[in-house]
Order: sequence, then C-alpha cells, then structure tokens
Amino acid sequence: MLCGGVRAAVYGRTSILSFPPPRSSSSPLKSFYFPATTRLYAAQSQPSIKMSASNPPEFIEHIVLFKVKPDIDPSKATAMLNNLSSLTSLDSVLHLTAGPLLRSRSSSLTFTHMLHSRYASKSDLDAYSAHPDHVAVVTNYVKPIIDDNMAVDWVASGAGAVKIPPGSAMRVTFLKLKEGSGEDERNEVLGAIGGIKEKFPGIEQLSFGENFSPGRAKGFSIASIAVFKGVNELEGLDAESEAADKQKDLARDKVDGVVVLDYVVPSSQTASL
Repeated sequence: MLCGGVRAAVYGRTSILSFPPPRSSSSPLKSFYFPATTRLYAAQSQPSIKMSASNPPEFIEHIVLFKVKPDIDPSKATAMLNNLSSLTSLDSVLHLTAGPLLRSRSSSLTFTHMLHSRYASKSDLDAYSAHPDHVAVVTNYVKPIIDDNMAVDWVASGAGAVKIPPGSAMRVTFLKLKEGSGEDERNEVLGAIGGIKEKFPGIEQLSFGENFSPGRAKGFSIASIAVFKGVNELEGLDAESEAADKQKDLARDKVDGVVVLDYVVPSSQTASL
C-alpha cells in the first residue's frame, strides 16, 4: 500500500481542525455528540459502500503522505507525481489527485507531498493497492526517492460529491487520541469535528472518520478533510480564530497529537512541483 508525504503541519490556536496540547486542568470534558457520528459508524460496519441517487455518497478515503529526499532532482519528484496521477485511470479509482503541499509548518513529521484517492469499497481500495500498475509506480518512482511515508484510510459517510474540482483547497487533519481512550472519547472528538461544517459555511465538503489502517498511520486514529472552493476561502477559515477556539475546546483534552496540512487539487491530472 502506498504511503507518502506532504510536509506535515502542526498549527497554532488560530487553525481550525487542529487541537493544541491539552490544558493542565483535569476537569472532565462535557459530552458533545452529533447524530452524524452514529451514522458514520453504522456505515463503517458494512462490508461495502452504498452509493445511490437518494442518499449522499459514501466512499473510502485514502490519504498517503510522502517525504521526498532533500537532495533529489526535482524532475524525479515530478515524475513520481505524474505517475501517481496516472493511476486515476484504474477501474477501482473514483477520484485521485497527487501533488505537493501548499503550506507547511515545522513539525516532527516533515512530509512534502500527498496523494488523495477515493473508492466505492474497501475491496476496491485493496484492488488498487494490488494492481500491477500501482505496484510498478511505487517500485520505480516512489520508493527510490522518499525518506518516509504514512497512510490513513477511513469511511466517509454523506460527505458530498466524490470528485473534488481542480483548484479546490483542502485542509487535511490527523488526530492522535490519548493512550487508553475508549469509544466515548473517540465519539466526542468525532462529534466536535462533525460540528465544524455548520459553523463555517466556507467549508463545501467535510469528510471525517476513524482510520482502519492503523499499521501505516504512525498512531493517528482519526482523520478529516475539509474542502474549500479555493485558497482564499481556506485562509478565511483561519481568520475566524474565536469560533475556531470554541470548537477545538470540545475535544482538546482527548487529543495527544495533531497533524494539519493544506493542499490544492492540481489543475490537471499531470502534477508538477
């Protein structure tokens, strides 16, 4: 399975969909649940994803982060992205994009590039991973030029259109729950994420869920994608710091680590640096 990079970004308090280190207070966090969270886990228990005209589509999210070696010729990174982007032609792929990170901040994880793809079912994701074309791209264009990689997969329920238009800006967030967290803590964090879209109308699509590939995720167990029309709308989210802080407070004490990264869907399937 691919694992790859974008420079990982850990944001400060002005960044929504990120949570700073827990406060020293030991007071319990007030429960905060959303019906959408319950529907999400009902969908995750199913063996395949339902897609119909009457209901919003449900699909598998696949995020791969890559850290390209610093001394690599830029043409090799471009070749990696172009070959990854060509995998959109595979029958099992509903949507696929690959490119460099838009914005990075210092972090213990220093990824540089990202692949995002969507599938109708977990079996379709497995078929993509095992496909000879995918294996060849990983072997010939990815592994030789990267230092590190990771991947996160989850079921998106009712997130919206499967395809994300070119030029759209994405904020991708990975959360690591505190050690020993259970179902209640997990649901509180998912509930806090689920409440973001209604408070920030600039978000055109919000996808979130629990990672089902823990072996490749460096301990991050919850992921989300917030999609915006463009970079201006994404940056407008950061300006709403007061509302962002209130939403982060709902799950702050349950989280032990956060990675946030921003990405723009390339204008064509052929990505470049």
